[in-house]
Amino acid sequence: MESEESEFVERDPSGRYGRYDEILGEGAFKVVYKAFDEILGIEVAWNQVSIDHFPDCPANLRRLFSEVDLLKSVKHGNIIKFLHSWVDEEKINIITELFTSGNLRQYRKKHKRVELKAIKNWGQQILRGIEYLHSHDPPIIHRDLKCDNIFVNGYDGRVKIGDLGLATVMQQPCARSVIGTPEFMAPELYDEEYNELVDIYSFGMCVLEMVTCECPYNECRNAAQIFKKVTSGIKPASLEKVKDPQVKEFIEKCLVPADIRPSASDLLKDVFFVNSEDSRIPKSVPYESSFLNIQVTRQSDLELKKSTRLSNFRILGEKKDEGTVELNLIIASACGVDSRNVRFLFFLNSDTVASVTMEMVEQLGLCFEDANAVAELMQSLIEKIVPGWNSLLKDREAGNQCSIDLLGIVMDDVDEGNSSGCDLMLPIRVT
Repeated sequence: MESEESEFVERDPSGRYGRYDEILGEGAFKVVYKAFDEILGIEVAWNQVSIDHFPDCPANLRRLFSEVDLLKSVKHGNIIKFLHSWVDEEKINIITELFTSGNLRQYRKKHKRVELKAIKNWGQQILRGIEYLHSHDPPIIHRDLKCDNIFVNGYDGRVKIGDLGLATVMQQPCARSVIGTPEFMAPELYDEEYNELVDIYSFGMCVLEMVTCECPYNECRNAAQIFKKVTSGIKPASLEKVKDPQVKEFIEKCLVPADIRPSASDLLKDVFFVNSEDSRIPKSVPYESSFLNIQVTRQSDLELKKSTRLSNFRILGEKKDEGTVELNLIIASACGVDSRNVRFLFFLNSDTVASVTMEMVEQLGLCFEDANAVAELMQSLIEKIVPGWNSLLKDREAGNQCSIDLLGIVMDDVDEGNSSGCDLMLPIRVT
């Protein structure tokens, strides 16, 4: 037991997390170490920020604490999962999930040959995370989105946005100097009059780096030169290296002035993701159409299909017993680069379409349009398998705080007491 304890150089106050003396990354304000969660038996990231960075600015320190609190409510499949935080005498400590393949910049440099399919896949996932952040009221603005802050799981191609909250504080220090990453900062950030669309500008620069494998404004020798070009509206030289006109047009849409810059939701519906040569969605089918093709694959099994601009969905179901239905949801990206198979049991007496769909939004990173499609499929299929279930559902959901409208998900008024720190409320398996 003593030999096991000696592996850790530090523990959190609860004793759940142990920190190794292994640095995963360093920045201007923080150091990230590898750590271990003894309860779940998984490796995690232990972020440390020295309080010495805020000696003359207690207001920013208080703001950082409030941002850390905000992270506890952020749950989405394309946002790094926040696990725990505390403050000791010298440091602010934040525990997050760990992505073993590093950040997107490192990953892209390691793997030089990447086709456009993969770029589109990463772009969609990043936009889904941005859309989720910007859908809050008020919107959550990252302010320091860059390939260094986007993390990759190399074994399945998942990407998640990280470093949320810290960047919010560091962009506006008391000295009123601009601290951030100039290559990715929208022009209006320098004027300190901006909204959430600064993240869209940064996203465009991320796509540019993903395509060219070169940091934007690499031709500049210092931050002052970058500032001069950005505020003068001069695009980075690497943009001219993008030979595909569709890719270049998409990047430029992200870099236009803020008053005409598209939102994350707009970009997710862009032709760049939809009408590519790899698209599996028939071009004759408009996004607004709602069609359910029901096919009996065997006597006890039903299959339903539905498509949106972003994804193709198939769901199969079979009644296992009087209180349980087994469901299998197959999700295919419109670009043909992302496929997932989600299998789970739906308990008729306790589960709701709302609760299961919200869990998928959090864990799978579904955008709201796709989540509504899944909800409609799930409800329609269960009604076919269990006639009369809809009446039982309405009676039970009458007193349920968390409800779902098939035309729009209601994400607020969730009882925080139901959280209990559990990540999986249902036995959902993704393959």
